[in-house]
Amino acid sequence: MSDGQLARRLTTGDAVTIGLGAMIGAGVFAAFGPAAQAAGSGLLIGLVLAAVVAYANATSSAQLAALYPQSGGTYVYGRERLGEVWGYLAGWGFVVGKTASCAAMALTFGAYAAPAYARPAAVGAVVGLTAVNLAGVRKTAGLTKVIVAVVLATLAAVVTAALGGGEVAVGNLDDPLAVGGVYGILQSGGLLFFAFAGYARIATLGEEVVDPRRTIPKAIPLALGLTLLVYATVAVSALLAAGPDALADAEAPLAAAVEVGGLEVLTPAVAIGATVASVGVLLSLLVGVSRTTFAMARDGHLPGVLARVSTRTQVPAVAEVAVGIVVILVLVSGADLREAIGFSSFAVLTYYSIANASAWTLSAADRRWPRWLAGLGVVGCAVLAFTLPLISVVAGAGLLALGAAVYGLRRLGSSGRG
Repeated sequence: MSDGQLARRLTTGDAVTIGLGAMIGAGVFAAFGPAAQAAGSGLLIGLVLAAVVAYANATSSAQLAALYPQSGGTYVYGRERLGEVWGYLAGWGFVVGKTASCAAMALTFGAYAAPAYARPAAVGAVVGLTAVNLAGVRKTAGLTKVIVAVVLATLAAVVTAALGGGEVAVGNLDDPLAVGGVYGILQSGGLLFFAFAGYARIATLGEEVVDPRRTIPKAIPLALGLTLLVYATVAVSALLAAGPDALADAEAPLAAAVEVGGLEVLTPAVAIGATVASVGVLLSLLVGVSRTTFAMARDGHLPGVLARVSTRTQVPAVAEVAVGIVVILVLVSGADLREAIGFSSFAVLTYYSIANASAWTLSAADRRWPRWLAGLGVVGCAVLAFTLPLISVVAGAGLLALGAAVYGLRRLGSSGRG
């Protein structure tokens, strides 16, 4: 092991693929059920709201990543543009929120791959994928390409079955305000935002992409746009075939859409796709959380041992292992999938509100998109965060407050020693 810089090996295609691997899968296989429960067919409006906020966040992240091509993402941007405390809170929110996301994706994998042994399977997935990441970031990108291809093929089969099974009912899209009203639509937007947050994986790989000033601003919007197209197609198809009530009640909403559509012979393909998708998302999440952990440790906010880089693979190996261990502890302690999604969304929306506030401070020379987009991002993140389920808001705010207290105590300790 050695302290130092990470190697620049990822191309634009690699970065887009890692972003797609982080996004495609989470929303389709994990978030549509809770979103339908909150808003019924109004989840389509929630999907648009989530996409608008995600786009604002993406443009802010892209501009900032071009200026600060370092591992850490908004942890770095907040520190450089707003001050150390804001960077620290962004990093804390990201690590805590995305640890919950890792647990959610591991549980999704376990539920589809081995329903009778879901938690042991989830732990096994974390162990195996941590080993893949330790082998080097190029191997991570290569495996993600295979996973994305399999998932896209599976989703194409889902859409075909849902629309071609003879059970399509346009009336399933009627009255989007019937279930939860405006509040329900906003809540569904916050839950579906969980599905769009994967483009942060690209920004947190700032030290490992080739020509980051060009690569990152191209890769983030491209990955987001492709993901939105896939999500919208699958959401409309599932609603037309199964209806919002069936999606809300189903443990596997896309499997329900296929079964109702009359081509249930494709249901096993959905299980396979969900398993592969959850692996892809978990793989990318573990990369992103470990890179932010690495950056915070390098700056003294976390134990310095987490900043060590492997001399053989040039990845932050200690941070990779530490993140894997924490996720396993969350899994064995008992984690509910829907609560994990809500908690993760709250923490990550806080993270992106800091990213947007950071982008607001950019000069005209450094700005690639209109300033008002950053302001829209701040407002959008706040609205979606505070309309999430109450338990998610309380738990998220509590852990962020804990992070702030830890920062304050550390600062007091440093002042006392000085």
